[in-house]
Amino acid sequence: MAENEVKVVDEVKSSEKVTFDEALNQSGFGLYSYIMTCLTGIAVIAYVSIAYASTIIVPTSACELETTISQQGLLASGPTVGSMIGGLIWGYLADTRGRRKMMLVGLFSGTIFNLIASISVNWVMLLIIQFIGSACGSGFYAMSMSLLSESVPVAKRNLVVLVVSSIFMLSQGLISGLAIPIIPMPFSHYLPALGIYWNSWRLLIVIYSIPSIVSFIWMFFMQESPKFVYQVNRDPERALEIIRKIHRVNHLFSKEEFTVTGIVDPEVNEVPEEKSSMKDQIVPLFQTPLLKYTIIVIALQSFRQVAAFFVWLPTILNQFVLIVETGEGTDLTMCNIIDMETPVVEDSVPCALDETSLLIVLAFTALTFIVNVFLTTIIHKVGRRNMVIIMTALSGICGILVNLIPNAVASLIMFAIFLTGIVVVGFYTAITVAVFPTHLRALAIALPMTFGRLATFASIQILNLMLATSCDAGFYLFATLFGSSAIVASFLPDDRKAQPIVLEKKEESAENPDDTQKASKL
Repeated sequence: MAENEVKVVDEVKSSEKVTFDEALNQSGFGLYSYIMTCLTGIAVIAYVSIAYASTIIVPTSACELETTISQQGLLASGPTVGSMIGGLIWGYLADTRGRRKMMLVGLFSGTIFNLIASISVNWVMLLIIQFIGSACGSGFYAMSMSLLSESVPVAKRNLVVLVVSSIFMLSQGLISGLAIPIIPMPFSHYLPALGIYWNSWRLLIVIYSIPSIVSFIWMFFMQESPKFVYQVNRDPERALEIIRKIHRVNHLFSKEEFTVTGIVDPEVNEVPEEKSSMKDQIVPLFQTPLLKYTIIVIALQSFRQVAAFFVWLPTILNQFVLIVETGEGTDLTMCNIIDMETPVVEDSVPCALDETSLLIVLAFTALTFIVNVFLTTIIHKVGRRNMVIIMTALSGICGILVNLIPNAVASLIMFAIFLTGIVVVGFYTAITVAVFPTHLRALAIALPMTFGRLATFASIQILNLMLATSCDAGFYLFATLFGSSAIVASFLPDDRKAQPIVLEKKEESAENPDDTQKASKL
C-alpha cells in the first residue's frame, strides 16, 4: 500500500502546473547556465572593444590621419555619444522584439561597422563609422544581461550578473593588454585602391571585432529568454519547451527528468498583447510603483563619476613613478603630483603609445576584477543595497582624503581605493534586474546607463578644467557626489529581507488586492 501511495503522490505532483519561476528553478543550474554566463561575458568584452577602443586608436592613428588635438577630442567622444543614443533604442527593441533576436542584429551590425572603421581613409570617416558602430554595440550589455538573468534560477541571478560584471571590469584592461604587442609592430602595407597604409592600429581594430564575431556565432546555438517568451509573447508552451531544453543541457550527464507539464502565473496578464511603442515602454518607468526605483537607479548611475578620473590614471601614475625615481617630493599630495611639470623627452616617438601606461591600466582593472569577485562571494550575506552603501561611502571618503594626506604613497593608495568604487556598476545592474518587470527590464538597464554616460561625458570636460585650475576642488566635488550615492541607495529595500520581484505584482492590485498583500509579505 505504501508504494502505491508514493506512486500516486508522484503522479499528482508531476501533473501539477507551477509558476514560471518554479519551472525555471527546476531546470537547474548546470552546463547551459555556465555556457550562457561565458557567452554574456564575451558579449560584454565585445561591447567594451567597440565602445572604448577609441582611447587607444585615437592617439595611435594621429600621425597617419594627421589629427589635431580638437579632432582627437571629437574622435574620443564619438563612441560615447553613439552609446548614449543607441542604448535606449536597443533597450526598447529587446523589451518588445526579444533579447536573443536583437542581440544577433546588434552583434552583426556592430561587427560590420567596426571592420569598416579599420579602412577609414580620414578622421571624419573614422569618427562617423565608430559613432555608428558604438551605437550598434551599445545594447550588448543590457540585452545580454537581461537574457542571462532570465535564463537561470532566481537564486543564481545575483551570482551570474556579478560574475559578468567582474568580466566587464577586466575587459577594459584586456583591450589595453591586446594593444601592447600589436601597436609596436612596424609593418605598413600601402593599399592603392583606398590610398591608405594598412598598419598596426588598423589591425588592432580588426582584432577588437573578434569578440563580436564569436558572440554572434555562439548566440545562434542559444535559446531566447523563456521569461520574455512567456510574459511578453504570451506563449507558455514555447516558454516551457525552452525551459525543458535548458534542463536537458543542464542535466546532460544525469538522468533527472523534467516533470513540469504547464505554467500557471497571473503576471503574464500585466503585459499588453500588442507591440508597445517607445513611449509605452518608457512611461511606466516614470509612473508608480516604478517611479521611485527609476529615479534611484538613474541617480546612482549619474553620481558614478569615478570613471572620469580614469582618463587621468596613466598621467598620474607616470608622475608618481617620476617621484619614486628621483626620491624627491615624497610629502606631496595627489594634486601636487598632477601639478608637477612633465619632463620633455627629446627622443620620444610621435604617436607612440605608452606601454607602461597600458600595463598599469591592465594591472588596475585586474585589481578591480579581484575586488569584484571577492564582493560577489559575500553578496548574499551583505545584500546588494548594503554593499552599494558600503562601497560608495568608502570610495567617497577616500576620494576626499586623497589631498588631505601629505604623503605621496598614502595619497596614491587613497586614490586607488577611490577608483575601485567603479565595481558598483555590477550591483546597480543586479538591483535593476531584480526590481523591474520582464517587459521593461532591458530598457530599465539601458536608460539609467544612458544618463550615466551623459553625465560622464560632461564630467570629463568639467574635470579637465578643474584639474588645471582647482585640482583639490575637483576631487572634493566628484568624491562627495559619488559618496552621496550611499544616501540614495539607502532608500532601496533590503534585498535580504524582501522578494526581489514584488513590483511585477503591483498592477494586479486593482483587481486582486488580496494577492498584492500576500506578495508584499513574501
